[in-house]
Amino acid sequence: MAEQVLMLALSPTMEEGTIVTWHKKEGDSVAQSDIICEVETDKATMEYEAVNEGTLLKILVAEGGKAKVGEPIAVVGEPGEDISGMLKEAEQKAEPAAQAPGASEPAASPESAALQVEAAPAAGPTGAAVTTPSAPQVPAGQLKASPLARKMATEHSIDMRVLRGSGPAGRIVKRDIEKALRQVASYGPAAAVGVQGPIAPAFIPSAAGPTASGKDERIPVSGIRKIIAQRLAESKFSAPHYYLRIDVDAGEMMAARQRLNARLPKDPAGKVSPNAFLIKFVSETLKKYPVVNSSWQTDEILRFGKIDIALAVAQEDGLITPVVRGCGSKGIVQIDRELKNLIDKVRSNKLTPEEYSGATFTISSLGTSGILEFTAIINPPGSAILAVGRIHKAPVVGDDGTIGVRSQMMLTLSCDHRVIDGAVGAAFLSDLKAFIEYPIDLLY
Repeated sequence: MAEQVLMLALSPTMEEGTIVTWHKKEGDSVAQSDIICEVETDKATMEYEAVNEGTLLKILVAEGGKAKVGEPIAVVGEPGEDISGMLKEAEQKAEPAAQAPGASEPAASPESAALQVEAAPAAGPTGAAVTTPSAPQVPAGQLKASPLARKMATEHSIDMRVLRGSGPAGRIVKRDIEKALRQVASYGPAAAVGVQGPIAPAFIPSAAGPTASGKDERIPVSGIRKIIAQRLAESKFSAPHYYLRIDVDAGEMMAARQRLNARLPKDPAGKVSPNAFLIKFVSETLKKYPVVNSSWQTDEILRFGKIDIALAVAQEDGLITPVVRGCGSKGIVQIDRELKNLIDKVRSNKLTPEEYSGATFTISSLGTSGILEFTAIINPPGSAILAVGRIHKAPVVGDDGTIGVRSQMMLTLSCDHRVIDGAVGAAFLSDLKAFIEYPIDLLY
């Protein structure tokens, strides 16, 4: 008997998903646990494992299409089975959405609307001018492209507005981006319509204003941004935040990092990062102050049995917090390797919900952006978050009154006052400072 394949909640906060790629086509057999498609959720692109068995009779949501959790995306049954009634029911449910203005047309990403460009002849491999066919400029609100194509275009700085889509109804798909990239490889950056950036002088930004048209533009809020807004608003307005700042001498930590990297064999993934040291120092401090490793649960305070530390990582459309589990029993090198693996998954959009949720403590660093200090909003279910500023040279007055130049770093601890009293937060931050300034204390 034919069954509908429903959109499942592939993450705890998912409300709808976008079909990125179908791995099965109509007429293919489907067994349980087969990967039938990839779905873009509010946090990552995830594989959809089949729970139905039979033959894929009909795909109801094409690549690039969206479906809310619980809505049908396909029909599985026996070959030749009559599913006309099931299809009619699905069409009737889809009609209201189809009648909504612009409902069938995905909105353009901010990146694709950011620059207005002009194409110019480019020199080919033999030096002869190569003329690329001009493509009609498509208004930002009418741009049709699959989520995968949008992702690839952003990664390679491709302006999709001037590409010709080869997908259904002119939709820009993966092969169109790949074609543009092949043109870049064969003829140089200016040969591919839509390639921007300092390496493509043939494409000149418009002077009309911050937007290509010089007019206001409305950018639809993505699923990721909605979840970030909802969770942070709940945290900020429900948890009474207070903030503690302390200036730390990071010289010994950086020296220890340099010595460790010199002793370790060369790793293709690169040197051990300062973040791994910070995670280790924080985990050791949390052992001394378990109340900081706790969560407010309305009628009780939950004291976590493990130390799971998240590091806030910037994405194109917001932040995600990959979590290194069990940091209290791991060394710096192991923490670093696991952290790098998680960050690689973030960049490839393959992080699973289990890998970015449930942190007991979070670290957020903007040092690489040149920020000296900032405050951060607590990431639930934790009760504290540490904001880390840039390590910078600064004059410091020593205990003997002499002035020296040291590597300073500002730490700001945001605490939930329902769980962590001010004196406890201050003691935690003071002991963390001691670990960073005297790493050898970890041996005692």
